[in-house]
Amino acid sequence: MKNRMVLLILLFLASVALHSCDSSDRGNGQQAKVEEAEPAVAAPDFNADSAYHFVAEQVAFGPRVPNTGPHRATGDWIISKLREYGADVKVQNFQMEAYDGTTLNLRNIIASYNPDVAKRVMVAAHWDTRHVADRDDQNQDKPIDGANDGASGVGVLLEIARTIHEAQEKPGVGVDLVFFDGEDYGQPDDSDLPYKEDSWALGAQYWSKNKHKPNYRAQYGILLDMVGAENAKFAREGISMQYAKRVVDKIWKAGNRIGYSDYFRYVKAPAITDDHYYVNEIAKIPMVDIIEYNMSGNGDYFGPYHHRHTDNMDIISKNTLKAVGQTVLHVLYNE
Repeated sequence: MKNRMVLLILLFLASVALHSCDSSDRGNGQQAKVEEAEPAVAAPDFNADSAYHFVAEQVAFGPRVPNTGPHRATGDWIISKLREYGADVKVQNFQMEAYDGTTLNLRNIIASYNPDVAKRVMVAAHWDTRHVADRDDQNQDKPIDGANDGASGVGVLLEIARTIHEAQEKPGVGVDLVFFDGEDYGQPDDSDLPYKEDSWALGAQYWSKNKHKPNYRAQYGILLDMVGAENAKFAREGISMQYAKRVVDKIWKAGNRIGYSDYFRYVKAPAITDDHYYVNEIAKIPMVDIIEYNMSGNGDYFGPYHHRHTDNMDIISKNTLKAVGQTVLHVLYNE
């Protein structure tokens, strides 16, 4: 997740104005009405122990920085797990130039369930990690573990894949799990190099212009980024509200309905540039970002471990992984 957030203030202000009368956003309060119009379909159980194990396995490879051995090995492992779990897997190999002129060898990985079903939902995460710890006080030039920023979202996606594969009842919609590469190789705020536009979310930019399937279309998308930290809170982020408020409402309603109101908070957060921005803007698929938001008001949007070496397994919580994974499964099974 980006250090230079490019908060897209104009879009956020437009979103706030557009939705200022939304009764579901009243300060920090929770929406009173959370019942669905029809009885909910019971989704399979999301196994938080398994998801945690998937996060730990990624971290064990080492930092997943493009053009390195751990990056290649992790990508191969993700592909292998998805095939083991019965997905139709497609891989996009591509190159993009980073802000510092480095040519990055990247892979987007797409795993599809019910590939022939027309109505589809995509769920995405990025699987690379930050090449520098530019927000840390020490070893700023060293890469980070990225247990939360990268591995947590991938861990949830892999557990969703395993769950769908083993469940007797499958979702009624097609599900595409998209693993974006090159999200976190963006330009640091204190870089001496000339500022380069669109240096973040490289894999999402590429996929949005070169979809894995001609004329691919999803009803909507869900992006998972930094979804594993202890006591994480998820707010209604500005770009998500601008492009996909209906989907935000659906997800937050589901999370509150099944008991995760402590995580899915009816609070508005400033807009950020993440993978979902390019999927919304270029691919024209409404996508929501479920991403941790620090509600302490100290100015650090993502929390004290963001782009620091403290983003390791010590901060990962099975309870948070469960809240996010079970909510996403509930949404998928109730389409």
